[in-house]
Amino acid sequence: MAKVAFIGLGTMGYPMAGHLQKAGHDVTVFNRTSAKAQSWVDTYGGSSADTPAAAAVGAEMVFVCVGNDQDLYSVTTSEAGAISGMTAGAVLVDHTTASAEAARTLAAACSDAGLSFLDAPVSGGQAGAENGALSIMIGGEESVYQHVSSVIDAYAKSHSLLGAVGSGQLAKMMNQICIAGLVQGLSEAIHFGQKSGMDVAAVIDVIQHGAAGSWQMVNRHKTMIDDHYDHGFAVDWMRKDLGIVLDEARSNGAQLPVTALVDQFYADVQAIGGNRWDTSSLLKRLQRD
Repeated sequence: MAKVAFIGLGTMGYPMAGHLQKAGHDVTVFNRTSAKAQSWVDTYGGSSADTPAAAAVGAEMVFVCVGNDQDLYSVTTSEAGAISGMTAGAVLVDHTTASAEAARTLAAACSDAGLSFLDAPVSGGQAGAENGALSIMIGGEESVYQHVSSVIDAYAKSHSLLGAVGSGQLAKMMNQICIAGLVQGLSEAIHFGQKSGMDVAAVIDVIQHGAAGSWQMVNRHKTMIDDHYDHGFAVDWMRKDLGIVLDEARSNGAQLPVTALVDQFYADVQAIGGNRWDTSSLLKRLQRD
């Protein structure tokens, strides 16, 4: 069992850190809202610290899961950031969905401090985090990955090393590109069925087992039909992710016309007040008339 720190107790980080503690690791947490850190300790045990640096002291591995690049730098490279508290030889594992450039910047900062680094964004949503069934895309060195692999097992259904630092974030971008297109297609299919007078639930009960089936279809069609979006992965966060994707595409020359279009559709959802709705709320945009 390892002494570890977990920085960021949001929707994903809170249960992920809990799985580490339940697996027998010695976990110290930090969260910007200290009351949430105390709630985590009350629920799982372990301990909390007042700064990321304090949480990282003596930790063999430090896991981070925050909102975006700026948040990530704040809890890692700032004066009170985790890197300043880590001991040479320790590993920083970043589960934030961030830019590939942020991953490379953190890897360089860790190298300068005698630390190792993995970028390891996750997929699977809140349910995956709570059930310890996340899929994790990882970039970094093979030896570092092997060192932390068994610890990550506490909250992962699957994880793979996909290349050098930054590869995890690039893989997550591919993941979000796929999701954007799938959710738009599902929204259009449901909208079409409703306009045609079909029993949409009955149709999807059939087609979800064929070539059209997807995680989004299986897990979101019922709530979409019920016009229920107060759950899941928020539109604001999806737009943040797609912004990262489109920035990277401008850099590497990739053409992403559907992704760019769906990003604008999510902007329409935000304009009608859906900032915190689940990403499946693309259907609401089609139903405005």
